[in-house]
Amino acid sequence: MAPTSTPQTPFGRVLTAMVTPFTADGALDLDGAQRLATHLVDAGNDGLIINGTTGESPTTSDAEKADLVRAVLEAVGDRAHVVAGVGTNDTHHSLELARTAERTGAHGLLVVTPYYNKPPQEGLYRHFKALADATELPVMLYDIPGRSGVPINTETLVRLAEHPRIVANKDAKGDLGRASWAIARSGLAWYSGDDMLNLPLLSVGAVGFVSVVGHLVTPELRTLVEAYASGDVQKATEIHQKLLPVYTGMFRTQGVMTTKAALALQGLPAGPLRAPMVELTPEEIEQLKIDLAAGGVQL
Repeated sequence: MAPTSTPQTPFGRVLTAMVTPFTADGALDLDGAQRLATHLVDAGNDGLIINGTTGESPTTSDAEKADLVRAVLEAVGDRAHVVAGVGTNDTHHSLELARTAERTGAHGLLVVTPYYNKPPQEGLYRHFKALADATELPVMLYDIPGRSGVPINTETLVRLAEHPRIVANKDAKGDLGRASWAIARSGLAWYSGDDMLNLPLLSVGAVGFVSVVGHLVTPELRTLVEAYASGDVQKATEIHQKLLPVYTGMFRTQGVMTTKAALALQGLPAGPLRAPMVELTPEEIEQLKIDLAAGGVQL
């Protein structure tokens, strides 16, 4: 049974887009995934995104994706929202992933904009609507034009919000003006998908975060969002400023790479990366240590 939610916060407020741990030989580490998921929920996450980009979804098989969702559900599914990433640039394939995620027991779906093939807005609308029609699960859209090549325009978001199962949007567009209009017009629950903009997006109507740095600073993110929600903007701003070195350091290079390096430094399950991702260089690891220490992260 999924944890409780409200229309305003259908997936809670603080979610981490979880990495996928691998064993030393590159195989899926389900035991490590369960231990990491438990650690993250114990730290205060309301939910976890499984099989997102930070979970190296481009390089995991469909069977591995299903096994990972099943394992995480077993570990934390009674106390956290387990949301399965099912987006690809092939609508038919995405539909298969969505139906499998539902059968496996996922509590919701994260659906990224189809990437590389750059469909027009009508194509995006039909893709997302087909995914929402395919299961009974609530859907969070994922708007990240820097990766997908195309934005989900405000008009399209408004149309999609009419679907009863499209309830949220993960915003990595980096445009507070367009976010303001889309929040006001669509009524979707808005989640920051860009850690540096967590606080600014709250100020224009976001309800929470889908975070990468949540692997390291979930308690701080939870305190930030709760402070803002209770009206203590000064406290929220102080936390935001304290976390700036973490936000900067974790995205000096690709976020999966830095996250796995940071988890390894903390002795948490992570393991190697799958090609074409590569390990951080020794120099990059030293810089990451400096950045995280400046933001108060214990290694």
